Amino acid sequence: MKETLKSIAERLGVSPTTVSRVLSGNASKYRISPKTARIVLAEAQRVDYLPEFKAQYLRNKKNKTVGLIIPSIANQFFADIASIVIGESRRRGFTTIVIDSMEDEASQTEGLKTLVSRGVDGIIVAPCVSDRSGLEKIDRDFCPVVLVDRYFARTTLSYVTTNNYEGGAQATRYLISQGHKKIACIQGPPTLSPIMMRVNGYLDEMKAAGLEDESIVVGDVISVQEGYVETKLLLSLETRPTAIFALSNTIALGTIKAIREAGLSIPDDISVVSFDDSKFLDYFTPAISRISQPTEDMATLATKILFESIELRGGAAEGRDGEASPARGLGAASVHRGSTHLQLSPTLLIRDSVKKI
Repeated sequence: MKETLKSIAERLGVSPTTVSRVLSGNASKYRISPKTARIVLAEAQRVDYLPEFKAQYLRNKKNKTVGLIIPSIANQFFADIASIVIGESRRRGFTTIVIDSMEDEASQTEGLKTLVSRGVDGIIVAPCVSDRSGLEKIDRDFCPVVLVDRYFARTTLSYVTTNNYEGGAQATRYLISQGHKKIACIQGPPTLSPIMMRVNGYLDEMKAAGLEDESIVVGDVISVQEGYVETKLLLSLETRPTAIFALSNTIALGTIKAIREAGLSIPDDISVVSFDDSKFLDYFTPAISRISQPTEDMATLATKILFESIELRGGAAEGRDGEASPARGLGAASVHRGSTHLQLSPTLLIRDSVKKI
């Protein structure tokens, strides 16, 4: 049986209008509860209803528009990415629709459906989900999708990310070289690819130095509050760590607050290293050592790859055997089924927040 708005609505006990409003990205506009929206989206995905949007997509398709979905506009790292993507798109004569998924799977799914229904020419996304099938389907059936920062290990989607494993390893090696043995790592959601790779780099370096029993990995959210709470708990340990490696600048802010509230000094009492480069970290006393991601390059390359894909699909450029060719001049680390996979190198910025012991 062919799925329709009516058939989905009847199974869920809601009206076809409610289903339509949720799937068109207008749930909040019509005050449909988040719970109902999640149920509708899950059912539409279960029965593979997305192809029903193809006709609407073709009707509504407007040139010169791209979509960008990021997990948190309040996070300076993603705000910087958004600024660069918007600027690069504008330079090409395109408007960017920015959606904040707020690290919520249902919000990301709703945002994607909104972008598809509006007929965007392409989408850049930092995904907050572990399932790649929905994004690959959009890339295959509707418009090019490029991942930025976060990615999936085996995917047909193009992506640009930092070598997060090397970044985690660099920070840990540096702390060990300064004599630190009990090093705590405050992570974020352990299912996110960048976080997993940073933690793996940290753990491997600790193991290589014979310090694996000293490893402390805590936290499961990227937020100032998470950094604050986890640092409070670390400082309450009978034998507290001599250094903390915060896996994002947002977490680092909470870490710094907790250390200061405890009346401790950085780096005299405890050393701190952050992941992500933000200029404000140089305005702390002391300035915070950190792993810098090439944010501008990452966002610029993701945008370039997206527009080359848009151009290829529009017939303005030639691929081979019907597949998208790798973006020219990007030095891709690997190319899979016409997709471009790039990992850029991070840089350790040494400031004054680590004490040699």
